[in-house]
Amino acid sequence: MVKTAFVFPGQGSQFVGMGKEFYDTDPECRAMFDEACDVLGQDIADICFNGPEETLKLTENTQPALLIHSSIALKRLRENDIDCTMAAGHSLGEFSALVAAEGLKFRDAIHLVRQRGRFMQEAVPVGVGGMAAIIGMPLEKIQELCNEVSTNDKVVQPANLNSPEQIVIAGHKESVESVCESARQAGAKKCVLLPVSAPVHCAWLKPAEIKLQSELEQTTFEDLKVPVISNFEAKPVTRGRDARQALVRQVCSPVRWLETMQYMVAQGIEVMVEIGSGKVLSGLMKRFNKNVSCYQVSDPKSLQQAVAALKG
Repeated sequence: MVKTAFVFPGQGSQFVGMGKEFYDTDPECRAMFDEACDVLGQDIADICFNGPEETLKLTENTQPALLIHSSIALKRLRENDIDCTMAAGHSLGEFSALVAAEGLKFRDAIHLVRQRGRFMQEAVPVGVGGMAAIIGMPLEKIQELCNEVSTNDKVVQPANLNSPEQIVIAGHKESVESVCESARQAGAKKCVLLPVSAPVHCAWLKPAEIKLQSELEQTTFEDLKVPVISNFEAKPVTRGRDARQALVRQVCSPVRWLETMQYMVAQGIEVMVEIGSGKVLSGLMKRFNKNVSCYQVSDPKSLQQAVAALKG
């Protein structure tokens, strides 16, 4: 059997129209959207399909939207007898990975990510925080710039350690912008502000971590059918209780995605399938290791292409 990893995207990958083609062509996909709408008490399908973008990118909407899209795409992929050796998710995507590993029920995951989004937004009001990707600068230099700018009430820190070339920072919006300007002057290739409404994976979110832990402790987690590589330690978890604790610890800690890719390669992963919105994770792996074949499933056309390649 070809060793295959399923990976699931996080915030920033959302787009207006996400999931609509699955919804329009598959009654079971419509049923999953309907179930999510029931859990949320809101027409999340309308937000996914029609936006507006400002509403979709509110973190309490973005998080369930991405999880729903990933879960539907996963279902369609498995209907074609494609499965994985291990799974991982970037930030929010770790919830999708746990659904894939059957450690967390879809319905419970929808509730949890809505609450996670709300807790994050309550910790940092819309417009106060920000995130930015810095391209072409080592982590040590970015950490130095963050330290120079940060104050007790305007913290900024590395949040996503995506690759040797790409580090995402998070924190107070003005501090994020200041680090970006300093990074450009110090030779960074590019700095890109991300379309998010809350700065995740930084110390500012401690109140959100505490509230989420309470929600997680009230939720049933089963032992996993396949290992999920956690964001917090970049190591696999297989027990439900460990998966729960990893979700708590990742809120204020950096996403260690480079180390996640290193682990996959060390375990002999030959194929990686990015499931849901965007192609960010596929792009990171292609630049990291060209020997891993990467595919992406977000709609019926990309599903057909991936299945044909994987079965061919």
